Amino acid sequence: MNPDDAVSADVAQKRAPAELQAVAKYLRGKHGPKIRRGVFNGSRHDYFKGKSAIKALLAPAYKKVKKAPQVENEEEALKLLITMLPYAFFLRVDRPVQDPPTPAGQLRPLALAKQQGLEPTAYYVWLMASSPLSTYIGSAAMVAVILASVMFPLWPPIMRQGVSYLSMGVLGLIGLFIAVGVVRLVIWLITRVLLKKAIWWFPNLFEDVGFVDSFIPFWGWDEPAQSAASGKSKSSKSSKEKRSNKNKSSASGATAQALIEEASAAVTGASTPISASENDAVKTNETRGLGDEPSTGAKRSAAASSKGPEMEIGGDANIRKRQLAYVEDAEE
Repeated sequence: MNPDDAVSADVAQKRAPAELQAVAKYLRGKHGPKIRRGVFNGSRHDYFKGKSAIKALLAPAYKKVKKAPQVENEEEALKLLITMLPYAFFLRVDRPVQDPPTPAGQLRPLALAKQQGLEPTAYYVWLMASSPLSTYIGSAAMVAVILASVMFPLWPPIMRQGVSYLSMGVLGLIGLFIAVGVVRLVIWLITRVLLKKAIWWFPNLFEDVGFVDSFIPFWGWDEPAQSAASGKSKSSKSSKEKRSNKNKSSASGATAQALIEEASAAVTGASTPISASENDAVKTNETRGLGDEPSTGAKRSAAASSKGPEMEIGGDANIRKRQLAYVEDAEE
């Protein structure tokens, strides 16, 4: 392109078709991409990210724009933004790394990119001026206030007298507020000495609440911050006691179960083995013939076997009694 044919951004924007101008106004409005502030060519400028502009074109609000080409997907939105680049509504910029880095709270410098294209991850600076109605109204109000204050000597006597009364009323409210703060401090000091707890007049006067809530309640006791901390410590102690009681109960239950198992093992272990005399009697009984008389050991074993069920029942009862005794001792 010949440098002599170059035109300003305003002229290039005016040459754009009406449909692209409508798209640019939409993107520059409240439904447009997220705006950031930076320094471009020594002045403040708004810039945005390509991805946010694509999202703005796919939003439902864009479908309501008149005389604007409709888009259905991200590819169509990207093509529409590319067609707007030659008309200098926005240009691609880079955010160079500063050494030392830019301090927090300051605007980052922007530099014009060598390659002008549209990518979702790139940044673009607005060259189209934003002129919403609120900006015009705010500017007009600021100018009116400045002129009115400068031309105060030319005001009518009634207006000047009204302003003087108004200023005196504002100063009186400020003085009353200071007086209330001093009086409430005096009351707190007196009640601190005479009573167990001090009393605050308008306790919420300097709290982060609304204007009306600052004067509610009328008075209140001075509750120190330690009470909340002590309450927390008491609750923590009670929780610790509950945990210790639970641990003790679980430990006692475990010991009781262990004692029961030991008792049952001891009793059953004591009743299972067979004595040596009984074993010999069994062997001799096996070696004897069918016609021989049984020996004394065999007679004893036969007598014991005849009383076997009764002895087993009595043994089971003794085992149960011992188990119950172990459980009672463990619970105590």
